[in-house]
Amino acid sequence: MYRLDDEILEVLLVHPGGPFSKNKDDGAWSIPKGEFSPGEDILQTALREFHEELGTRLSGEFIRLKPVRQKAGKIVHAYAVEGDLDTDAITSNTFQQEWPPRSGKMQDFPEVDRAEWFNVGAARQKINPAQTAFLDELTAWLG
Repeated sequence: MYRLDDEILEVLLVHPGGPFSKNKDDGAWSIPKGEFSPGEDILQTALREFHEELGTRLSGEFIRLKPVRQKAGKIVHAYAVEGDLDTDAITSNTFQQEWPPRSGKMQDFPEVDRAEWFNVGAARQKINPAQTAFLDELTAWLG
């Protein structure tokens, strides 16, 4: 999601939840995303994942961006859409993880622990390095 605030481009990024991401910042943020199954529509998956991670349903004119390959080999597909979102009001789905490790205790953690709007310069510092290509393409597309 992107917005123009006083003609300054801002993008919405999410920070992963869970104990391993708790203290990570620069390079740890991402676009809202999730995995899709073979044959599953990529845009519909993106809409579902956005809703699951942020508690908001999206609509609008979607711009398909070129996929990127992250360092570990995962290919990420993305769409951009203009919109606005109150980042203080997000609600995320949760996942279970054994915590502390080898304790036998399962705990629930939010998939996304926070979301924030960043101008493109700040977003470049926060986002997973492979995903900066999305920022470049969106900036070029918007002119």
